[in-house]
Amino acid sequence: MPASPSDKSRKLGQSQLLWGALVVAACVAGGSLECQRPALSPVEEHGRQLYTKMCSVCHGVEGEGYKADQAPAIGHPDFLATASDAYLKTAIIAGRSGTTMSAWSIVHGGPLSATDVDALVGYLRQWGPSARAALDESPLRGDATRGQAIYARECTRCHGDRGIGGPNVHIGGLDFLRSATNGYIRYIVHKGRSRTAMPSFEKTLGGQDIEDAVAYLRGLAKTNPPPAARPVARPPPIPLGPVPLNPRGPEPVGFLTYPQNTPAAVIKAQLDRHAKMAILDARAPSDYAMSHIAGAVSVPFYDPNPYFDKLPKDSWLVCYCSCPHAESGMLAAALQKQGFKKVTVIAEGLPTWTSRNYGTSTGNEP
Repeated sequence: MPASPSDKSRKLGQSQLLWGALVVAACVAGGSLECQRPALSPVEEHGRQLYTKMCSVCHGVEGEGYKADQAPAIGHPDFLATASDAYLKTAIIAGRSGTTMSAWSIVHGGPLSATDVDALVGYLRQWGPSARAALDESPLRGDATRGQAIYARECTRCHGDRGIGGPNVHIGGLDFLRSATNGYIRYIVHKGRSRTAMPSFEKTLGGQDIEDAVAYLRGLAKTNPPPAARPVARPPPIPLGPVPLNPRGPEPVGFLTYPQNTPAAVIKAQLDRHAKMAILDARAPSDYAMSHIAGAVSVPFYDPNPYFDKLPKDSWLVCYCSCPHAESGMLAAALQKQGFKKVTVIAEGLPTWTSRNYGTSTGNEP
């Protein structure tokens, strides 16, 4: 019988603790509570600063993953042994459509230059093994029709119907399929990702079954919807715009001060009564341009400093993101550290707001 979601979550949490224990044990065996890694080069140190500032909130301090919104374990040695630099850069630059992975490149309205992206990849590499895995990049030998049944039986519960919409990596998304080689996908299916939710199918599926499943996955590139076109986003920081909304309106009712979160329905009800508040989108500006709550302004969680002196301290500040409240929680904490008292976070995040048709806009204006 397949494991229930709660069983899977418990086992994943236990595996993450095991991974952390193994890391600590290795460090202690080396005579120190700190891992004895080589000193970072200046480029890698720049990458570390960027990672800590922008990536660790979801992927974890050591790339262990699953800290927010099922973000994958990008520090996993098997991942870094198989993912090419091109694969990593594509994900960072353009993001992953339909997920909470932002487009971080300045080309798309994010904060990172090409030099920044290179530094970030260089920092990720220092977590990985010195030698890359040997990948089988031969042409596929599978039958997609047979592979469809295998995929439905083994993969749908984690990756969703047609490889999109599941709780884990959207392996049917075109941005993934365009950057992942046959060898990369084969390796993942054969070996899995130890200490994560991705099992190895080396012993449960035959070689031809795996070829068939990969052939089906490749075929999804022809039938799954293409990534949504990104509007032209302004380089950050985006000018704040008018705050608060409804400056002469009544005080909101029912808002809970962070670290408590306020339900989306409560926020919407207070907007409908024209209560005075400012709504702050904590995500990268590239995400804001794609879709944001109508009337919200962009205040990225990783660099709110340019906005502190422009935000009103006499109004409620409502923070939100998509994951559903990891990035917005960081922004809320930063605001409180600066002396803002009326700060809350939308509990369910933007996906719930959007699914309830509460009102969204696109582009760089509120």
